[in-house]
Amino acid sequence: MSDTPAERPPTLDPIASARWAQWPHAQSPWLNEEVGRRMEDRLQWIRLEPKRWVDWAPVSGGLNTHKAVRARYPKALCDVVEPSAERAARAKKELQTPWWQRLARPDRVSFSPPELGTAEMVWANMALHTAADPQALLREWHQMLATDGFLMFSCLGPDTMRELNAVYAQAGWPPACHAFTDMHDWGDMLVQAGFAEPVMDMERITLTYDSPASLLAECRVLGRNLHRDRFASLRGRAWRAQLEQMLLTLAQPMHDGRLAVTVEVIYGHALKPLPRAKMTSQSTVTLQDMRSLLSQSKRD
Repeated sequence: MSDTPAERPPTLDPIASARWAQWPHAQSPWLNEEVGRRMEDRLQWIRLEPKRWVDWAPVSGGLNTHKAVRARYPKALCDVVEPSAERAARAKKELQTPWWQRLARPDRVSFSPPELGTAEMVWANMALHTAADPQALLREWHQMLATDGFLMFSCLGPDTMRELNAVYAQAGWPPACHAFTDMHDWGDMLVQAGFAEPVMDMERITLTYDSPASLLAECRVLGRNLHRDRFASLRGRAWRAQLEQMLLTLAQPMHDGRLAVTVEVIYGHALKPLPRAKMTSQSTVTLQDMRSLLSQSKRD
């Protein structure tokens, strides 16, 4: 795949993205847990109950959210996939059933990627917007799914931290965060990755803070500035004091004078359809696709 602006987020630094993917979390970010709770509630409208599902990066996506989804599908096998060995160890420590309970009943969670084409749901909470190559990630999720399996994901949208970006622009500084992808573009990328019937939804959440210091402290927990043109070095105390003074302009009377910033959350759902064999003078069909085609022909 060529590294072109059309295929990768144009303002996201891939090196910074890779570092953030490895970043250890003392606990799952609370915003990710809240978004995961709202996304888990949407599962009530999904008729298919997966027998096997994948949880993509639950340490950042939400360990409590993972437990809620497991409780919804108690009989299903779950494969936990983490981007780093350290995060995988943390996930195993938090999510693996205690050994004395496994003596009576085998654990239904594993900590390795599933065999391709075997999962009936891929669950990916708050992961796509920090991926340096989101189309490759969508294709990876598509390959994990069985035919008629589905993807559930959430990510941040373009209006996220618009107030903070306005403060930075007013000061003549580089952007406070990289540009986030619009939900319609995510829908197009889902189709390009082989998914069908994408359903996209969006909501805006207003976060309020009692001081600039509390706002900045929470930003550090929620993420990092992955913009390729961000400040190239650390800032000093004078810059920090200037930033905090400018953040006071975010105070809103409707929020009792608290500083207010916007978070746009995008939710997506899409199916993996029956593969179509492409007929050329010399056609190649994968074994998994052939099995799916044969299975479908028997049902028809």
